[in-house]
Amino acid sequence: MKTPRDAAPVAVAFEHATLRIPINDIVPLRKVPGNVRKTVKYGQIAASITEVGIIEPPVVARDRSDGSRYHLLDGHLRVDFLRERGDAEVVCLVATEDEAFTYNRRVSRIAIIQEHKMILNAVNKGVSEERLVRALNVDIASIRKKRNLLVGICSEAADLLRDKHVPLTAFVELRRMKPMRQIVAAEMMVAMNRYSVPYVKSIVAGTPDDQMVEGRQKVIRGLTDEQISVMEREAEALDREFKMIEQSYGADHLDLVLATGYLQRLLGNVRIVRHLAQHHADLLSEFQRIAELQKAA
Repeated sequence: MKTPRDAAPVAVAFEHATLRIPINDIVPLRKVPGNVRKTVKYGQIAASITEVGIIEPPVVARDRSDGSRYHLLDGHLRVDFLRERGDAEVVCLVATEDEAFTYNRRVSRIAIIQEHKMILNAVNKGVSEERLVRALNVDIASIRKKRNLLVGICSEAADLLRDKHVPLTAFVELRRMKPMRQIVAAEMMVAMNRYSVPYVKSIVAGTPDDQMVEGRQKVIRGLTDEQISVMEREAEALDREFKMIEQSYGADHLDLVLATGYLQRLLGNVRIVRHLAQHHADLLSEFQRIAELQKAA
């Protein structure tokens, strides 16, 4: 058994110190079209930099053939705005490898609950709402909604959704339900990987009245009481099925891993692959598809 001392060292993704680099020495991987500069996203970035400066440094990699040049991996809009504004330098993170095509996949874009916590921290540190409005280039109502995002949301449901990209309005629907039902709803959203407002509304629609917050009963236009009752019964049945699937998920997943591992070993044997290709081509194609799906996962 390997001890921590025997384990392979973990590769460091970035150099330990940031660098202040002349913008003219940074080579972007793509040009920023003129129409992009007119978008809301670009405007928010520009407003944020103007108000509070660079919060997240751009990421670059050293040019292996020219040590004085750098390839821009992440932060094209930030660097473009600085270049357009006339800045000469920018502080950057320096990646140890040029992973231009995979870096963005490793970046976890901020989820709304994380944004809510950032806004709360800023307010607690004395940053005014007006300054946040200028920094984020949004209206003050949006800031207040995000600041009060988790009012009426139980901590367990919030924890389940903390890193998920859930629409702001979905939390309005979650507040209609009591805490235990909020947890069930959050579990269903995560399990189905669905966070849209219509999906959350469908959960609310199937929630019995005794699980709704008093004074926040659901209003479903165009449905009779009998249809609503049917939806509630179907939602209860779905909840039961979800719990049963959840209980057996671990064992089923283990069986799947073992089976696909066995298939991969079989497909690594040339004689077996040749036999399947000659006599069971359809099975070979299916086995290869399953093995590839597991690799992708």
